Amino acid sequence: MEYLALVMFAVVCMVLLLGYPVALSLAGTALLFAGLGTSLEVFDPAFLGALPSRLYGVINNQTLLAVPLFVFMGSMLERSKIAENLLDAMTMLFGKYRGGLGISVILVGMLLAASTGIVGATVVTMGLLSLPTMLKRGYDVKFSTGIICATGTLGQIIPPSIALVLLGDVLSSAYQKAQLDMGIFSPETVSVGDLFAGAVIPGFILVLLYMAYCIGLAVFKPQLVPSIKVADVISLAQGKTRLQVVFSALIPPLLLMFAVLGSILFGFATPTEAAGVGAMGATMLALWQKQLTLTNLTAVMQNTLKITSMVFLILIGASLFSLVFRGFGGEELIQGFFVQMPGGLVGATLIVMLVIFLLGFILDFIEITFVVVPIVAPILLAMGLDPIWLGIMIAINLQTSFLTPPFGFALFYLRGVADKAIRTADIYRGVIPFIVIQLFLLLILALWPELITWLPDVIYG
Repeated sequence: MEYLALVMFAVVCMVLLLGYPVALSLAGTALLFAGLGTSLEVFDPAFLGALPSRLYGVINNQTLLAVPLFVFMGSMLERSKIAENLLDAMTMLFGKYRGGLGISVILVGMLLAASTGIVGATVVTMGLLSLPTMLKRGYDVKFSTGIICATGTLGQIIPPSIALVLLGDVLSSAYQKAQLDMGIFSPETVSVGDLFAGAVIPGFILVLLYMAYCIGLAVFKPQLVPSIKVADVISLAQGKTRLQVVFSALIPPLLLMFAVLGSILFGFATPTEAAGVGAMGATMLALWQKQLTLTNLTAVMQNTLKITSMVFLILIGASLFSLVFRGFGGEELIQGFFVQMPGGLVGATLIVMLVIFLLGFILDFIEITFVVVPIVAPILLAMGLDPIWLGIMIAINLQTSFLTPPFGFALFYLRGVADKAIRTADIYRGVIPFIVIQLFLLLILALWPELITWLPDVIYG
């Protein structure tokens, strides 16, 4: 009765499309099929007995403690006017060139991604700050909306990324399971620090590809990305010199980036400890910017509580779903499918990446991480894939889920803050080139996996 596992997966997707809460959809569907399977005597209820230990493992997981701390850091930076100062500084540097404002948005998005790690915060902030300016200066609507959505998703891949924290925890369990299946008993795991190190080079390559696209438009279609008058750029300084503006805007986020990422990459702190450093650093920056008010602090704490509760509730629902899926023999069914597939490991990896990309049209990255990855990752790792390479490839693939219509969250975030005159169709068309760029990056990393594995090997041996 293994086919019931696939039916259960299809039912979950349909329930999610109907708009029901993710965590309750996962848990409710799993319990429904567990009851059905028990009545048909094709499911052993003993599998549900492992749920308490699973939940205790979630609560006791030190890695997942980094989630609320990174969320707090990102929410605090969102309210400390870091993005506004960065955009002014970058516009002064590049605005006078064709496409310069677009490059400024990309660089600011990169710095925000490396500071906050939250896609929604970056998209909303850049949508409020840069979209009116770009349209006022004559930038094409589709390009403007597309580049804001795309740069906002950089928080998905550039560390510190909440997505990489969650993937690190899931892949660590998958890696240990794959080793046990192969009869290997080793304490070695996949750490979040490994994924952070592996994501650095691909993240910068993606930024360079975005900039190359912007420069290409400036060369071949300059009317879409005009320059800004020098007088307008100078007026942004408000009496300060260009050097003063750039220095005061760049130094604070760069120091925070070095404190968080440097402490992880050089082994001074675990990701959880570094997240604590980041949360304190973001609070100090807000105090320095005179934005640490009781109203802002309350809003930041409420946002942190909401996002953290959502993540952990989904994780609990996903744990129950995976237990029932395994109880129906779903893992063995998929493993047999992969083993018999023509092309071996390459064919299996290609199919998994294609499925994740297609699921990104209808599911959120958290849902895919907690539901799909635990099913397919142990099988691919047992077939010989490098876990760090697989993690980064999945992370970049999941990044496209924020941009792909109709349920791309970055599209929703920007639609919520954009002017009513901007058509939703323009936002959808604007992200298409950037989805192609992200898929092109996946191809590059598939051909040259050393771009992912080199830095972790250098740092951690």
